[in-house]
Amino acid sequence: MLANLRDVLLSAKQGRYAVGLFNTINLEMARGVIAAAEETRSPVIIGTAEVLLPFAPLDVLSYLLLPMAEKATVPVVVHFDHGLTFDACIEALKLGFSSVMYDCSQDSLEENTRKVRELTRIAHAFGGNVEAELGHVGSGDDSAETLESHYTDPDQAEAYMEATGVDALAIAVGTAHGPYSGKPRLDFDRIRKIAGLTDAPLVLHGGSGLSDEDFRQAIACGISKINIYTDINAAAAAGAATALCAKGATGTDIMVEQIRAVREAAMVKMRLFGSCGRA
Repeated sequence: MLANLRDVLLSAKQGRYAVGLFNTINLEMARGVIAAAEETRSPVIIGTAEVLLPFAPLDVLSYLLLPMAEKATVPVVVHFDHGLTFDACIEALKLGFSSVMYDCSQDSLEENTRKVRELTRIAHAFGGNVEAELGHVGSGDDSAETLESHYTDPDQAEAYMEATGVDALAIAVGTAHGPYSGKPRLDFDRIRKIAGLTDAPLVLHGGSGLSDEDFRQAIACGISKINIYTDINAAAAAGAATALCAKGATGTDIMVEQIRAVREAAMVKMRLFGSCGRA
């Protein structure tokens, strides 16, 4: 069933587990993640991000993901992640995405607040939800010092939530997007402090590459949503490679292996996040 992001994440926050967002930019990835969610009875979030639109246009992907979410036997949120432009976020809402993440994290605090507040007002009129980012989650190539310079200020979180009205807040606490060049060091005390200052569900971006213990501690400290793309993208590639190594492999063989590999990778995360049996 197509689900509401805020409802799914508030349940996760109250239950002290996390729901995974898996960017699913083709049929095989979407089938694999939804199969994993149905088998484990997990709520799940699927979708895409603005940087991934060259691989799958937003309108084309909406025709795939929304019907799949509606037919699923578990709650499925269809989410537009890291919307960098107002127009792309509005397009996602018009197409029926149940939530958008409007990423204004590289703007000033004042501009971030103004832009996110305006989009939140519009999204709520659509019946959609909004996730925003305070601080800035960098890339895996950034140094630990660079990442730390963009950490979320806990003292700003409560005022930002009240000023914008967003439904979920992504925070910068030491994670990064893409593969890590070194071992990530998460600021768990910062997560705990922010969680104590706001009632909003907190989001951890850059989840691929973290250790199991990192995930467990982050959830225990107050994280309710964890974004995963690199890990399932790598799983899809590994599935394709497995098929291609078989003599006489066909395109449909590749599809079957990709679905299997993505399903297995997603199930590992769902069990780790504690979302199994929560649907």
